[in-house]
Amino acid sequence: MRFTFSRRQFLAALIGAATFGKKWNNTKTKSRASALSERKTFDVAVIGAGVFGAWTAYFLQKSGATVALLDAYGPAHARASSGGESRIIRMGYGADEIYTRWSMHALPLWKQLFDEAGQPGLFRGTGVLWIAHQEEPYALATIATLEKAGAVFEKLSLEDLRRRYPQSIFDDDSRGILEPRSGVLMARRAVQTVVERAQKLGVEYWSEAILAPEGRGRVAKVKTAGGESIAAETFIYACGPWLPKLFPDLLGARIFPSRQEVYFFGVPAGDARFGPPAMPTWIELKDEFYGMPDLESRGFKIANDRHGEAVDPDTQSRLPSAEGIATARKYLARRFPALKDAPVVETRVCQYENTSNGDFLIDRHPAFENVWLVGGGSGHGFKHGPSLGEYVAARVKQGGPIEPRFSLETKQTIKKRAVF
Repeated sequence: MRFTFSRRQFLAALIGAATFGKKWNNTKTKSRASALSERKTFDVAVIGAGVFGAWTAYFLQKSGATVALLDAYGPAHARASSGGESRIIRMGYGADEIYTRWSMHALPLWKQLFDEAGQPGLFRGTGVLWIAHQEEPYALATIATLEKAGAVFEKLSLEDLRRRYPQSIFDDDSRGILEPRSGVLMARRAVQTVVERAQKLGVEYWSEAILAPEGRGRVAKVKTAGGESIAAETFIYACGPWLPKLFPDLLGARIFPSRQEVYFFGVPAGDARFGPPAMPTWIELKDEFYGMPDLESRGFKIANDRHGEAVDPDTQSRLPSAEGIATARKYLARRFPALKDAPVVETRVCQYENTSNGDFLIDRHPAFENVWLVGGGSGHGFKHGPSLGEYVAARVKQGGPIEPRFSLETKQTIKKRAVF
């Protein structure tokens, strides 16, 4: 059957659809504006829909709690530490066995959630290659911990490295540790997928800026920047680099947001040497650079893992510095000569939210009996989202002691990075 419309009928239908959409949007906005103050008391309100907050909300809802999830800008937004295109998931952590085991636990949970969402491509099994030099203590400790934890890895000699990766230049004292089952999480879409799956379980999400609680003791409600309020039995602030802004007296000198620049360089036309499977994700310990192969045709990713200058996540410039690009290009020319003159095709400026030594912060607020602080990803936390969310949900629901490394008491005011 074939339908035809006159121009007048078409315009009338278009105007009618627009009018309906306007009415629907106004109704939705109005109901949302009043929803928080009229809403029931939730078991838990999670403030921050980054990787830590999203997974925490997900596991709390799975445990039977009623959960509200809130974020000022949206899940994995452009300013978030959980934003951007990609993050490494690797098992190696030197002697820090707790993080090796958390990574090993997290990867199957990521993959399971992606499969359930019909998005298996959000994990890319590129493998992760550690490039060490001589008998570096961190590399030796990584091997020992991987063996103890039963992780799958290979030790590569200099000859192995040069044979497998001829597109790379390795120093004569180089050695390798290859994690063949590790790889890359497509970060922004991964977090958004966690939030979507959490909502399917029953989590209620709002885009709202939440203020810090006032007073002391037990908190019944917290306020939004717009004057609304939300009631809950427990509040979890998982706000990444916004934690020291919300709690300046407590965390202003204990969490240090640092500026981090990331660059994507265009690979030569038709050249498959810098994409998977020819090129793995890689980490060089001596120079503190890391990178990823050309994924989704975005370019060859490279970044310096050294902590940058102190920044405000709301206001810092998101434009890369000429100095940063020059440093990355110099490294690129030395290690990957074919990319010496490669164009910068994309950049990103984000931030780490560092604790004094790199351990996470998971603890109750000392002034509020039902407020938790969760953060301090310190540039390595993304991969651990499922493990951390499960851990926090269990502590909130079931109680039990906090791992001492995560406690507020251990967070110092002097920067002394120890976890990489």
